[in-house]
Amino acid sequence: MSKATIDDVAKLAGVSIKTVSRVVNREQNVRESTREKVQQAITHLNYRPNISARNLASLRSHLIGLVYDDPSAYEIPSAGYVIRLQQGALRACATADYELLIHPCNYRNRHVGAELKALIEQARPDGIVLAAPLSNMPKIVNAISATNTPLVRLSTGEKTGKKYTVETNDRESCAEMTRYLASLGHERIAFITGHPSHKAIKSRFLGYQDGLRQSDLPFSEDFVAAGDNSSGSGEDCAIKLLALEQAPTAIFAANDDMAAGVVRAADKLNIDIPGQLSVAGFDNISLAQQIYPSLTTIHQPLAAMAERASMALINNPGNGATLQGKDVMPAKLVIRESTGPAPR
Repeated sequence: MSKATIDDVAKLAGVSIKTVSRVVNREQNVRESTREKVQQAITHLNYRPNISARNLASLRSHLIGLVYDDPSAYEIPSAGYVIRLQQGALRACATADYELLIHPCNYRNRHVGAELKALIEQARPDGIVLAAPLSNMPKIVNAISATNTPLVRLSTGEKTGKKYTVETNDRESCAEMTRYLASLGHERIAFITGHPSHKAIKSRFLGYQDGLRQSDLPFSEDFVAAGDNSSGSGEDCAIKLLALEQAPTAIFAANDDMAAGVVRAADKLNIDIPGQLSVAGFDNISLAQQIYPSLTTIHQPLAAMAERASMALINNPGNGATLQGKDVMPAKLVIRESTGPAPR
């Protein structure tokens, strides 16, 4: 069977070749009823446009870049966060016949700005989705902005600026998790912070403090430990916290990787979870369900956030208009086996 052409689609839909081209290139000046007829014809004929010709005609690359923190730079790498980002961005690209360029970025490299500029100049993507914590780092943001490439940042924290960002309600959801732990009778609730450059994780720490105050519990610096988002740092922080004379009965970590490290530390110390210690995290990565006991956490809609950001770039008219505003996609508590009533 011969491969369907744009002429075949136009004939079946009863429209001009130019109209088919406009639909394929997602141009705005097409009636919805016409767009639907063309899409039905494309599906029926299993038509696949010539990507090179389409890019040349529309002056677009039909390529979205996803730039994120390189997990291999950590002593104990975790890919859960990255996988969900990719899933969301790929969903958006699939619906629009776009391709996804993924680029793990080691922000510790002093040449990272030049690396990103070279990548963008070579690939010429229609836009970049920049994940946290890179989305909060001026040298990364400025390097991309210098290329005049449309940019959407994820999880930038409370101060986002005018450019378009996609967030979740970190502070409110962490206050809710802290109140939940307090409702179980826990009065000594510790918190493990993440990498200081990750502004969204800073919001989570503020949420933890809000939750303590809302539960009439005192805040103590002794119950705060500084991690770096990795499971290894979560384990180290937990060992220090659990060595306190008045040890916490609950530990809330700013992400699931560090919470998994807390579970590992408790196992080493023969501390029962949740009988002696309750543990909670944030993100709801697949690891949260795989470890034992399964982890109580906050579901951050990472895939949906990456999909929303990618679609904003795909639908960007590309006429020099700057994407502005902020989308907030709510997180929600996921209660599992790692939390229970405070020990007597």
